[in-house]
Amino acid sequence: MAAIPIYVAVVECGSFSAAATRLGLTKSAVSKRIQQLEAQLGTRLLQRTTRSQSLTEAGESYYDYARQALALAREGEDFIAGLQQKPQGLLRISVPMAFGRLHLSPLVPAFLQACPAIQLDMVMDDQMVDLIEGGFDLAIRIGHLPESQMIARRIAPCKSVLCASPAYLAQYGHPLQPLDLLKHNCIQYSYYRGGTEWIFAGPAGANKVLPRGNYHVNNSEALRDALLAGVGICHMPTFVVGADLAAGSLVTLLDDYPLPRYAIYAVFPERKHVPAKVRAFLDFIDRQQWQDTPYWDNASDQKLF
Repeated sequence: MAAIPIYVAVVECGSFSAAATRLGLTKSAVSKRIQQLEAQLGTRLLQRTTRSQSLTEAGESYYDYARQALALAREGEDFIAGLQQKPQGLLRISVPMAFGRLHLSPLVPAFLQACPAIQLDMVMDDQMVDLIEGGFDLAIRIGHLPESQMIARRIAPCKSVLCASPAYLAQYGHPLQPLDLLKHNCIQYSYYRGGTEWIFAGPAGANKVLPRGNYHVNNSEALRDALLAGVGICHMPTFVVGADLAAGSLVTLLDDYPLPRYAIYAVFPERKHVPAKVRAFLDFIDRQQWQDTPYWDNASDQKLF
């Protein structure tokens, strides 16, 4: 047991034996811990005789600090216990730009109404950040996750499709197999973590293509704008282009050569004693029922596979 609560108990109880009874320790354990504390501080805190004990001048001063420290520690424990029970305080989350703007931002008012004691700080950035260094409670990550000590909780599937606008296809034609993409303008997402190659599944195994094109950009919605304008071909997550596929303003390509499937995860640093504010956010996301077929795929499923 730490020295400060033992020392405070000895002073308040007036004897080692009474302090031991209060703390559930043996008298010898209490005496040994006080001796260790005095040795650590390099001064005597208690004058002890067979019949009584009294505080030295240093002991009185140290008791004032020790009592305040113990009170603050107990106040902190009470506060943490409250955090575990009631969602409150600053909740700082990191989310990808497009997913955050399209699918999380519209949910923020309902979440804050359900948890009015939470102050939400949502940072949208397509670059992966270090949760600990950045002071984040939670992050939304998409795709294969690197090895780490973080806890990952799957919140939704992530389908991707190769697509283009009808106008582009009318001018340049439809690719019929992955190698045909070498003849097309393949625009690309700069932060794609799958590597520089596009990989398609096929009857004879994986087909790899190194795309070439005149436009790279680090934002999925900017890519969508270019696709709709007929600039080229790109593989896109359906959470960005699902509505466009359903409306016919974008068309899927090479449906017999599907792209790899990924998932969307909520990632957070701890499993034990997860703060109530983090649990509240995770539970809120679970209630959106994205696990099997999220709403952005519902209208376009018949066009995807």
